[in-house]
Amino acid sequence: MVPVSQPDPQDFTYADVGATRDQGFCPPGFRPLLVRTRLGEGEEVFRRASEAVLTWQMHRSMGVGIDASADRAAPGVDVTVTLAGMIKAPCRVVWTVEEPRRAGWAYGTLPGHPESGEESFVVDRTGDGTVWLTVNAFSRAAKWYARAGGPATRGFQHAYARRCGNVLRTLAAQGSASP
Repeated sequence: MVPVSQPDPQDFTYADVGATRDQGFCPPGFRPLLVRTRLGEGEEVFRRASEAVLTWQMHRSMGVGIDASADRAAPGVDVTVTLAGMIKAPCRVVWTVEEPRRAGWAYGTLPGHPESGEESFVVDRTGDGTVWLTVNAFSRAAKWYARAGGPATRGFQHAYARRCGNVLRTLAAQGSASP
């Protein structure tokens, strides 16, 4: 495992590094995204879902290429997401949370990413035992092809967030959260 350091805000393609901790915040000029998916109920579902999110398993199970500088999400870990084998999206983890009822992380975009902004993936277990995945993001196009995609790019982002929830629901129900 490669040692990680705290993210330097100057490395990112946007100013409000860490802002996805506040679900209601969206910087001016960015578009918000918030998708919440019910995963199931109980401590085991929460544990499996949390582990799948924190170890990149959710993303890998979606067929997304993940090249990370560590086996587990932690501030400062570099992650390159590859979509369709062609689009490379460099990111860096900006924050993580691992609490008894909440676990997840957020990445911020680095130069070369088709979008500029931040996205978080947080699993939480409510007081009644229901387990949820919340994908919270703000973004704007950074590359010409993301701008040219217009509404289709936004549609893809929403579909991706919904697919995260569907895949994680399956992983959490299978009883295996190992990568």
